[in-house]
Amino acid sequence: MSHEKAQSVAPAHAQPFDDAVGTAATIDDVVAVTNAIRSAVAGVIEGKVGRIDTALVVLLAQGHLLVEDVPGVGKTMLARALGRAIDCTVHRIQFTPDLLPSDITGVSVYDKEKKQFVFKPGGIFANIVVGDEINRASPKTQSALLEAMAERQVSADGQTHVLDAPFMVMATQNPIEMEGTYRLPEAQRDRFMARITMGYPTRSAELAMLEHHGAASPLDQTTPVTDAATVRSLISAVLGVHVARDIHEYVLDIVAATRSHESIRLGASPRAALHLVRACRARAAMSGRAYVIPDDVQALAAPILAHRLVFTGRSGVASHDTARAAESVIDSILRQVRVPERTDQDR
Repeated sequence: MSHEKAQSVAPAHAQPFDDAVGTAATIDDVVAVTNAIRSAVAGVIEGKVGRIDTALVVLLAQGHLLVEDVPGVGKTMLARALGRAIDCTVHRIQFTPDLLPSDITGVSVYDKEKKQFVFKPGGIFANIVVGDEINRASPKTQSALLEAMAERQVSADGQTHVLDAPFMVMATQNPIEMEGTYRLPEAQRDRFMARITMGYPTRSAELAMLEHHGAASPLDQTTPVTDAATVRSLISAVLGVHVARDIHEYVLDIVAATRSHESIRLGASPRAALHLVRACRARAAMSGRAYVIPDDVQALAAPILAHRLVFTGRSGVASHDTARAAESVIDSILRQVRVPERTDQDR
């Protein structure tokens, strides 16, 4: 078959986040470990530190990342490099038109020796799942990810299988105008915490890539700098980051503005607001702060909210330009919404 299927089985003892036991981490630990991961991934992806940071924010915020761009700019390489930098289970699923939902979630097969059906886990059973070219599979197959991404579990044959923590889906997709692609359903897009585009590298970064990576794959030299247990402890530390009421109000004002914008038919959902707050906590911790500031909200508003917006038919936005138009709308909203003052009492 043309698609890849995971050959390994699920962990014997899954570690959902709520049950994970480990040494408590501090904000300083978050800074140190994320710096190490950033350096490791930056050795593979030249000149894309901002995109790497967004991926780390999504990981620590227990979200999922959609990487959208044309072929050959490093979408899959970013996902694989992050997986290499963390000593955890990584599965890559190549999405194709003939991929079945059971290839993702798993299927029960009859074991002749045991004389009973045994569940064989699919590619979704991993800490980091790389969904390559997700929009080349049918919407039915894409929907197999919905439960796993939202609830971190898989239901099959009347049984619920909890996914190991940390759990993150990093999906890549090509622009929808390319041959053989399907538009992601709105429900699927809303489950991705953030969307980024890689963009073409600068000339200096591309020159460095040619000089350093021309003879061998940089992934071969990438070694883990942390492990899944440490990441779980970092996530726990991020959850303790303080968010003032004024910041919550600021997020709600931004989200409400997307719902009332004249060119937007479908604005940001309540899930989007929750994702934005969680991501801001992670960004604050990575910056060495135990509290969120308006700068965090402003930096993450476009990656978190833009891909969820659906334009009206009379907005005049071409289908190939919706991503740029959505980011422009978010920028204009940020300029209009009042920014809360930073006070010591808010922290």
